[in-house]
Amino acid sequence: MPKSQVRKKKVYTPPTDVRPTATAATRKPSPVWLPITAVALIVAGIGWLVVYYLSEQAYPVATWGYWNLAVGFGAMVGSLILLSRWR
Repeated sequence: MPKSQVRKKKVYTPPTDVRPTATAATRKPSPVWLPITAVALIVAGIGWLVVYYLSEQAYPVATWGYWNLAVGFGAMVGSLILLSRWR
């Protein structure tokens, strides 16, 4: 069987002005409060929703009505935003 020919093409190296200046290894790690706050927001959001459903919409704040759902889900979305910044 004949041997295939090897390409004589140079390896591509991007120009220096396109390369990012800071690499992932040189970036600072996340502060300690970030994952703690994110987990606290997840727990608070789930807790808020559980209390809202188990109390038959009387607690945590009865006058807010369905806005209690927005508070619970908002806390969980806030935690996801924080966790996306975690390194």
